[in-house]
Formats: sequence, C-alpha cells, structure tokens
Amino acid sequence: MSSPYQAIRAAAHENPRAFWEQAAQDVSWIEPPKVTLDDSNPPFYRWFVGGKINGCYNAVDRHVDAGRGAQTAIIYDSPVTETIAHISYAELQDKIAHLAGAIAARGIGYGDRVIIYMPMIPEAVIAMLACARIGAVHSVVFGGFAAAELAKRIDDATPKMILTASCGIEPSRIIAYKPLIDEAIETATHKVSDVILMQRPQCNASLIDGRDHDWDAVTAAARPHPCVPVNSEDPAYILYTSGTTGTPKGVVRPTGGHIVALNWSMPNIYDCRAGDVYWAASDVGWVVGHSYIVYAPLFAGCTTVLFEGKPVGTPDATTFWRVISQHKVRAMFTAPTAIRAIKKEDPEGHLIKQFDMSHFAYQFLAGERCDPDTLHWCQDKLGVPAIDHWWQTETGWSIAANCAGIDLLPIKAGSSGPAAPTWDVRILAEDGSEKPVGEIGSVVAKLPMPPGTLPTLWQNDTRFVESYLSAFPGFYETGDAGYIDEDGYLFIMARTDDIINVAGHRLSTGGMEEVLAGHHDVAECAVIGINDALKGQIPLGFVILKSGIERAGEVIIAEIVQRVRDQIGPVAAFKQAVIVQRLPKTRSGKILRRTMQSIVNGDDFTIPATIDDPAIIEEIADAVRIAGIKDSTS
Repeated sequence: MSSPYQAIRAAAHENPRAFWEQAAQDVSWIEPPKVTLDDSNPPFYRWFVGGKINGCYNAVDRHVDAGRGAQTAIIYDSPVTETIAHISYAELQDKIAHLAGAIAARGIGYGDRVIIYMPMIPEAVIAMLACARIGAVHSVVFGGFAAAELAKRIDDATPKMILTASCGIEPSRIIAYKPLIDEAIETATHKVSDVILMQRPQCNASLIDGRDHDWDAVTAAARPHPCVPVNSEDPAYILYTSGTTGTPKGVVRPTGGHIVALNWSMPNIYDCRAGDVYWAASDVGWVVGHSYIVYAPLFAGCTTVLFEGKPVGTPDATTFWRVISQHKVRAMFTAPTAIRAIKKEDPEGHLIKQFDMSHFAYQFLAGERCDPDTLHWCQDKLGVPAIDHWWQTETGWSIAANCAGIDLLPIKAGSSGPAAPTWDVRILAEDGSEKPVGEIGSVVAKLPMPPGTLPTLWQNDTRFVESYLSAFPGFYETGDAGYIDEDGYLFIMARTDDIINVAGHRLSTGGMEEVLAGHHDVAECAVIGINDALKGQIPLGFVILKSGIERAGEVIIAEIVQRVRDQIGPVAAFKQAVIVQRLPKTRSGKILRRTMQSIVNGDDFTIPATIDDPAIIEEIADAVRIAGIKDSTS
C-alpha cells in the first residue's frame, strides 16, 4: 500500500525529531525550545526542552491578536436548560483573564494545583484556560463524581483551590455539587483553602464564609491577568484515569508537547482548520473533553461545540443530528456507545433525514472498540466516512488513525487505521517476541513515544514504570490486545484481560461481539469470559435488542449462538446469552466487562466509582439468575 500518508509516515518514522521540530513551528512560543527531544534519561523522555510557552495564549489570545476575535470560539448547546449561546474568541479571552485574575488574587500561582469539578457549561472551559493562563496545573474531575473519589484526588493532587458550580443537570434530575464538595473536603487529609462556585439558577448552593466565593462576584472584582511563560516540560494538567481502585493514577500532560501534538492533529487527523466547526460529544471530565472539546479545536482556531445533553432523551434520538445541522458542524467525534444508543431507537436512520447534513464531512469514533456494524451504520445512514481511531487517556491523542486531513485511506471496519506518524506500534507475545502479521497479542508502542503523551504519573515515577513499562522493557504497554494486518492497519480487539482462554485457545471477546452485533435484532452487546470446570473459561453474551422487537428472546438467542458457531467456529464454545435492558458502563461510555464477569463468577468486587448508574449491577445479577447462568466451577 503506497500513499501520500504512507510517505509522510515513513519520513516521520525515519526522523521523529525533524518531524516534530517542523510541527512545533506552527505554535506560538515565548522562547523556542533548545532541545527537541531529550533522551538522556530513559525511560523518562522530554520533548521541547528549554522552551517557554503558554497554553491559553495558543488557544485564545493568538487568534485575537491575529484579528479573529469576533469569530465564535464556543457554541454552548444545552438541551437540558434549553440554552444556546455563542462566545467569541475576544469574549472568551476577557472571561478567562478575569477568572485568572480572581484565582491569582487568592494566592494561586505557577505550579499550584487547582481541581475543577464542573458540568458541561462554558465556565468549565474558562476555568481550564484560566489555570493555563497563570501557569497553574488543573485537574478536572468529572462533575457529580462521588465524594470519596474526589477526596482521593484532592489528597493526591494537593490543590489549593476548587473551581465548581452549584449543580449538574441530567435529563431526569439535578445533581447538587456543593454537598459532594463539602464532604470531599471534610474527608480528605489535605485541606483546600478556597472554593470558587458558579451559581446556576437550577440549584442555589450555600457558601461557607471565608472559604467559598461566588464566581460572578470575584470575577467582576478581579483585574484581568496576562498569560505567563510556562516551561515546555512542566505539567499543563493532571488527569486521573477512570475505573481505578485504591489510589488513582494521575496522568501528567506536558505543556509544550500537548500544544504541538494537538495543534498538529486537528488539520491532519480531523481535517479541521481555523473557522471550521468541530464537535466532540464527550465531557470535560474525560481526556476527550480535555483534548478535543477544549484544547485542540481552540489551538487550531476552530469553533468548538460544548454540548450539555445526551444522544437520546434530550429530547430524543434526533439530538445529535439537530446539533450538527443547526451549528454547521464539519466533523463530529463521539463514542460508539452513543451511536448504538441512537441506532437502538432509530434502526433505519429515518430521523436523520429531517436535517440538512450537507456540510457534514466526517464522523469520528473512539473511546472504546468500534464494532463493524456500528461503523457501517454510520457510513450508510450519514453518507460520510465513519473513522474509528484509537488512543488513551495516557497518550492524549491518536496512536492509530486514518489521517483524513493528509490522505483518507480505505476504511477497514474493525480497524482504527495505521499507526499515526512517529508511533512505532508492535504486537508482542507474552515472552516479548513479535507476533506474525494477523496474530493477536499485546499492543505496545516503542519508546520514546511522541510529544503530548504522559512522561510519568503525578509524583510517582515508580508506579509509572511498574504500570506501563515493566512488562515489555523498551515499550509502553497499552493494556490492549489486537493485531496488525498485511497493510499495516491496527485492529484493537479487547483489553488484554478481556482475552479469554477456552480450552487452551486464546479468543477475543471483541471478535465475538462483532458477530453478535451483526444480528439484525441486536442494538448493543458485550461478551465476557466466565469460569468453567472443563474448559477453564467459556464466553457469555449480553445483548440489548432494538426498540420494537417482538420476536421471542429464546429464538433470538438461538440465532446468536448459531452465528458465533458459523462465523468463529465450535472452538469458541459460545452457547449462552442473556437479553438485558442496558449494560453497566462508566460515565464515558465504556462497558464494565470485568464487573459483569465478577457478578457471574460470584467474585467479590467493588462497584466502580465511574459507573453511570449503580442500579444496573442488580439488574445484571437478576438477569443472570433468571437465565440460570452460573460459574460452572462452583
């Protein structure tokens, strides 16, 4: 396979330093870096050493200085409050500068940590960029996260301040944030001295004298604060990985590297440039929100959509298409689970036809493995390329991607595309040997990784090495399993611990999920491995049916079982499936397969703090009991 993209990738692979040195010329430096890559202390690599830069300046001020202050920077679309607002780059600059002044007036400065605990409102973006403006390190915690989990993050990041709002709004309820903040501060060993709170009209929070401050009052009284120079290798933010137990892992994002990498990614991966409208339907509490709601679109001078709602239920399954049509979105990025939720309500895509989508160019998918059925549905119903790409909280941007802005390669369903420039991705066996083409193994990346990726964990170099670098020395262990085909396309099949061993055969649950998802009555599915006395493990499927299906569940399950037998073979030993109404997921949309496995196997487990709705756990347990499924070793 030969293409312009492959030529660029080959040159980048040959000389990564030169590639990123060139990309670094497209951002605004206060002082240019003296060293592009410092590899003197492996495995701790540093990019753009000696440079000074400011993330807020690159996201906002440089566009105002270039004469584009009147352009819309943020479109705030909130169906839960029936609000749509447009904020220009000049207006955004003013709001950020005043909040930065208010923060600085409370004694927060360069290198201090600030926790941001916010809903999807413009003030969340303003808070992040105000920290970047003064060189403070922000740590965004998903709004509504449990107080105990927030307390762990307070103790690890040791912030001086929390920026928050009085509430978050779900389609069916209002979540008061202040009681959670108060409990977390009380529980944490480290004590936070200041809280600045945005009062929302839907819920008024009481303030504690001396510690709590009203957002509007302090920003109105503040003097605007200028951008301060930040060392390129200093942290822009700390983001704690979801689904962790015990002490959370604080992923560090180096300032210069993340500006250069994200700025490069917008035109080259997403084919979006200054003035284009870009929408990442995620939350600022997750890495997608950091990279592709806030920083990357603004670095590139785009208009970013900030959406406070759900793919269905605010008010219905037309919401995504209404937003794309109304705001003239060029490219949209969401998780496959959001598309599956829409597909469940509107399998034939009739609702899309209500909207003018002529300006819409790309549907990007990431955040979890995208099954081919979901990808094909997007392409068929939307009439645009549906592009799966793969990356992680730790990396901050794509490891593998079909770079639409360089050269859109043929799309292969089930693949996230070839490795992005300067990523050296390998498939390794347990003994560290390289797997042949087409064979599944551990997906790793050769060190050093590109700019913008984590250089370490917050104040924990030892845990960084143990968690990511110890299994395969010289490589970053992604924790995912997959294979690379003869064209260099990467196929992510499952998390490494989701590979199940059936009578000595290592089988991918993702491969089985593809087969289940291809059944015409199935809207969404998951496959887990459960204990079996004879085979070690056997697969168990969970399926959600499309709306309006009236066929007998036993018939559908029999068809699903036969599909797996026909398409994967008897070796899969797939004989059981359960029909459920919903699957347990994190708030970012990842299915909690390990938790489901523990339920069926009867193992002890802790309900993850990131779960969307804890009541689903009992629903799954009931469905398993009713179906008579149990761990056959017990």
